[in-house]
Amino acid sequence: MPVTLLGAAEIRALAADLDVTPTKKLGQNFVVDANTVRKIVTAARVTSADRVVEVGPGLGSLTLAILETGAPVTAVEIDHRLAERLPATAAAHGVPDGALTVVAQDALRVSELPGDPDVLVANLPYNVSVPVLLHFMEHFPTIQRGVVMVQAEVGERLAAPSGSKVYGAPSVKAAWYGTWRLAGTVSRHVFWPVPNVDSVLVGFERDAAARGTEEERLRTFAIVDAAFQQRRKMLRQALSTVLGGSSAAASEVLERAGVAPTARGEELTIEDFVRIARA
Repeated sequence: MPVTLLGAAEIRALAADLDVTPTKKLGQNFVVDANTVRKIVTAARVTSADRVVEVGPGLGSLTLAILETGAPVTAVEIDHRLAERLPATAAAHGVPDGALTVVAQDALRVSELPGDPDVLVANLPYNVSVPVLLHFMEHFPTIQRGVVMVQAEVGERLAAPSGSKVYGAPSVKAAWYGTWRLAGTVSRHVFWPVPNVDSVLVGFERDAAARGTEEERLRTFAIVDAAFQQRRKMLRQALSTVLGGSSAAASEVLERAGVAPTARGEELTIEDFVRIARA
C-alpha cells in the first residue's frame, strides 16, 4: 500500500478534531499543499537509504512526504496532542509499522535520538529556527545534510556570506558546522493560516571533518557573539571584553591571528574567527 499525503480539507479536520488553533507563539503555519512538501523532500535528496529526523511535524503533511520515499522518520514534536495523533495519521495513510518514531519533547532539550539520523528535514518557526538548527548540529554529529523551511529573513541570514548586509552571528555559527545555501522559495499561500512573511528553503551539508574541538567551538562562539553585539564596531573594541580586557590586549591577539584590529565582525569569515580563538 503506497503512502498517501494529507489534503487541505483533512488538515483542517484534524486540527478541529484535536482542538488545535494554529498559534503564532509555536509558529504553527501548517503546509496544506502536497507539491510543496514533495518539493522539500526532493530538495533534501531523501531516499529509502536515509534516516531522517523531522522537527515539528505538526499534523504530519511533511512527515508523510518524507515517509513516502521509504526512509524511516523520527519526528520531534513539542505539542503532545499532535505527537499523540501522528502515528494514527501515518497508519491511516499507509505508513508501515516501525517506519515512524515520535519523540514528544521540546527540540531544544532533546539530547538523544533513536536510529542515528543522517538527514534533517523541518518546517521551523521563526523564534526557534536558529537555536534548533545549531542545537541539532551540535548534539547529533550523524546528521550530514538537510533542508529546512524557515522565514526568508532567517534563511537569508543563515546562508549569507561574510561582508553581506544580513551576515551575522547565526551565519558564522552555522558555518562552523558546514556549508549553507538557499535552496528555493515557498509561496505564502501553501500555508494555513497564510502567514504575512515569505519563506525559503535552506539546504546544508556538514563538513567532512570537524572544524575544531568543543573547547575551540565554545571560545569561537563567544568571540562571535562579542563581535556582533554592536554591529559596525571595530574588533579591538568589540572583543576587548573577551580578549584580555582592553583594546590594546585585544589588538595584540588579533594581530597574532592575522586580523586587522580595525576590522569589523561583518568582514570576517568563520576561518578568521577560529584563528582569533586559537591565537
